[in-house]
Amino acid sequence: MKLIFITIGLLALAVAGIAIKIWAKKNGEFAGTCASQNPVLNDTGEPCGFCGKMPVNCENK
Repeated sequence: MKLIFITIGLLALAVAGIAIKIWAKKNGEFAGTCASQNPVLNDTGEPCGFCGKMPVNCENK
């Protein structure tokens, strides 16, 4: 039972941390969420599958 409470507490802490980060950011957006900005995920220079931007057009590089 103690393990369940610890697990729920840690999950609640993680969710609260994410909520605070979204609340503190301008327009509630995470910086650099396009996959095209990550060289590990996009080593061939393809456009982002979500927004369609090319890696050279991303502002948070």
